[in-house]
Parts: sequence; structure tokens; C-alpha cells
Amino acid sequence: MKQLYNTLFLNTRLFYILGGIAVLFVVGYFAPIVFYITKILCLILGLLVIIDILILYKFNDAVTVTRTLPERLSNGDTNTITLQITNTYPFICHLDVIEELPFQFQKRDFLFNIKLKTQEQKTLRYDLNPTERGTYNFGYTNVYASSPLQLATKKYILSDTQDLKCYPSFLKLRAFHFRAFTDASISYGTKKVRRIGHSLEFEQIKEYTSGDDIRTLNWKATAKRNQLMVNQYVEEKAQPVYAVIDKGRAMQMHFNNMSLLDYAVNATLAISHAVLRKQDKAGMLSFSKQVEDIIVAEQRHSQMHLISEALYNIKTDFSESDFSSLYAAAKRKITNRSLFILYTNFETMDGLNRQLPYLRALAKNHLLLVVFFKNTELNTIIHSKSDNIQGVYDAIIAEKFMYEKKKIVKALQKYGIQSVLTEPENLTGDTINKYLELKSRGLF
Repeated sequence: MKQLYNTLFLNTRLFYILGGIAVLFVVGYFAPIVFYITKILCLILGLLVIIDILILYKFNDAVTVTRTLPERLSNGDTNTITLQITNTYPFICHLDVIEELPFQFQKRDFLFNIKLKTQEQKTLRYDLNPTERGTYNFGYTNVYASSPLQLATKKYILSDTQDLKCYPSFLKLRAFHFRAFTDASISYGTKKVRRIGHSLEFEQIKEYTSGDDIRTLNWKATAKRNQLMVNQYVEEKAQPVYAVIDKGRAMQMHFNNMSLLDYAVNATLAISHAVLRKQDKAGMLSFSKQVEDIIVAEQRHSQMHLISEALYNIKTDFSESDFSSLYAAAKRKITNRSLFILYTNFETMDGLNRQLPYLRALAKNHLLLVVFFKNTELNTIIHSKSDNIQGVYDAIIAEKFMYEKKKIVKALQKYGIQSVLTEPENLTGDTINKYLELKSRGLF
């Protein structure tokens, strides 16, 4: 009886019919024949409701649901969830399917309305786009089943609760797989540049063919073989590359529901994958008040797993970032010259000038690439039509902040520090392109 109380619901169709019967009873007060007809209709309705309830509860587990979840969620990407619903009732069944989604999505009306014939199976798919790392709890799948009469509804509580971890954007790794990190390919969007010097390893001596660099001619081998011979080189490999993530409060600004910190975390996973495919050594560290999450740059099979786990656990303490501790840790623990890809954010020249001495000190021992962000929200203000003085002031101030970003790029360039000023959405692609450019120029 308790189960019936918890799972039985009366449909709105029943209440509409009862409303109509109530109106007929009022009319029957003035016309007795209508009153008697209405009582018969009321009796028939009661019998139909009882029949509807009986046929719904006669069959146990007549509706089944199999929910297929991925092993883990990819932050900032589209993740597909699958529901497979089967109807074993001997009649057409009307189903309302409500998913108990994790609270992070703030969706309380996630509903599917479907109709299944007897013994019919249907697959439902829906997409979720998480915007923060952490644990996501998927609750039960609630199915409300009605017969063709649709007077009563039986509730089924199906599927099991399940916790899924949301990791940095590993699905984007496939999107950037086309960049073909092989010696013979040219990555899309990467500008060809002249190599500075010969940051290359000797591979072999071969016969000259059209297109070979004549500066690599080997005159001794040419004289010996009596034909032109050239030295063939390959790029130096196994160079250490560290992704350095600023997790201070400057990285908590949000764009498209994701913080700059999460954009940096996603880009770090992608650039680490690119570095390893390029046969360099990938590592990472994060810092705020102190340096944490240090993964030493290596080229082992488990490196991506180590970096992924470290990125999953990165949290901010909303404090002011201490660049002096970053310099001290790098000086003490990273002795080999490396490429440092520093994800941070500077809004003004004053903000840069406070940290510039530490950045210059880092750049003396390592190749430093500072990656920071354009404030895309300012574009809306700049390009919007101003109808009053306040709008004009806002546009001027927005342009001033955009100009400050360009001054920061020039200031870094003045001291030989590489930089990437990018929109948050383009962070991963722009960073990979810059890494490939620096690699092709032999700067590290």
C-alpha cells in the first residue's frame, strides 16, 4: 500500500474530466435528466480509473532504462549521455522521462516525452557541457508511465546513482590530433619561419636532391663520392617544456561560464600531449602563494596520466600570486634550460611592472613564453553604439584597457620575453602554434 501511495499519480486529463463533470452537476440542478446522466458518467470514470491503475500495476518492471555514461567527463566539451528505454507493457505506453542531473548544471526540468509500442525499445541521447572540474553526481532516472487511457500514472525509479569525475578537456586532444606532429608535416596555422642557427642533430650523409639546403653540403664526402653529398639533420628532441599555471585570483575571471584557470588547465593538457608527440619532455607546475603540483618534465608513457591527475586537483586560494616564489622554485628545482609556458593574466602595465623583475630573471635561464588573455567583453562595449555621454566614456575606457594589453606585449618583447595575447576560446590552438613556431626556430 505504501508503494502504491509513493508511485501512483493522477493525470491532469482526469482533473479536466472531473471539472467537466462538476459543471454538468451544476447544470443538473436545473435539469434533473442531466443530473442522472452525470452520475452515470461519474461511475464510468471511476471504473476507468480503477482499470487504468490495475493494468499499470499488474506488470512489475514493465519499463526498463539503461543509462550509459562515459568513464569521465571532459571539461568545457560536449559529453553525450545515452538512455535506452524498453516498454514490455502489452499496450502503447506514454512515458515522461526525468533525469536527475548533477547540481552543477542547475537543470530541474530536464524532461523527455515519448510514446512506445509494446516491446519497443528506444534510445535517447542528450549532451552535457560541464564548465568546472570536480565530481558530478548523476541521480536516478524517473519514468512516469501511463496507459492509453492516461488517467493515472505509475512512477518508476530506475538506474543507479553514479559519480563521475570531470577532467580537463581530454576530448580536445582528438581535435588537435590533425596537427600531425611529425617531421614531414606542416601544422595548420603555423607560420613558416627561418631557422636561427642549427639547433639540430646530425642524422646521416645523403645524396643531394633538388630542394636540399646547399649550406649543408659535405665537401669531403662530395670529393670522395664524386657527386654532391649533403648532411641531413633532424630536430633536437627531448627538450623540457613546462606548463606553469597561475592559480591566483587574477585567473578567476569568467568567460562563457568558464574561468581563465579552467581555460589554462585545458590548454595545459593539450600542449602536454603535443609536446610528447613531438618527442619533447612535458612537465607542469602551478603557483599562487607557493609553488605546487610539480610534475618533472619527462617523456614516459605515464606522463599524460600524471599531468591529468594533477590538473584535475588544481584549485585556487583566490590570493595574490607570488612570482618571486615561482622564480625561486624554478631556480632551485629546474636547472636545465627549458621552455616555460606561463599562463597568467595582466590587465594593466602596473600589474606587469610589479612582476616584471621576476619574469626577466626567469627569462635569463629559460625561454619564457607568457600567455595572457584578451578581455573579449570589452569588444561589445567598444563596438556598441553610444546614445549618451556615459556610453562614450565606457567605450573610451574599454579602448584604454585594450591598448594596455598591447603595451604589455611590447614591454615583454623589449626584454626578450615571448608572449601570446589570445582570446580564451582560442587559447589552446594559439599556444600550440606558438610552441611549434618556437620549436621550428630552434629557440630552445
